[in-house]
Formats: sequence, C-alpha cells, structure tokens
Amino acid sequence: MSINLSTLPTKEKNKIELDKQASFLVWKLREAKASPDEVTHNADKIHDPDERQVFLDSVAKYKRVMGLA
Repeated sequence: MSINLSTLPTKEKNKIELDKQASFLVWKLREAKASPDEVTHNADKIHDPDERQVFLDSVAKYKRVMGLA
C-alpha cells in the first residue's frame, strides 16, 4: 500500500515537514554541529502554537531516540 503525500491536507504536510526538521536538528545536536539554543530559535520562528508544539514534541522524541535525553 502506498500513500501519496502530496494529496494530504496542508496541515498534515506541515506536521511531516516539522518532524523532519526536528529530526535533522537533533542529529546536528548529537554531532555537535548545532547548539541547544537552535531548538528555541527554530521553535520561535513557528507562529502557529499547534505546529510549534508538534515541533517541540518531535524534538523531544528524537532526543530520546538518539540518546540525548
């Protein structure tokens, strides 16, 4: 079964993109290519409170997965 991501509603596409950005940011933290302040800086750029929470939840999830929490 395949799913065409381009047919998802915009809100769902944004959640997927925020999850990808969170994953990459946590990877950069693990590799010492970013500072913890970048999490706050990136979260502050997100104006929608629900999307900001999705991003922060994803950051927390990836920190646990990558052993940073």
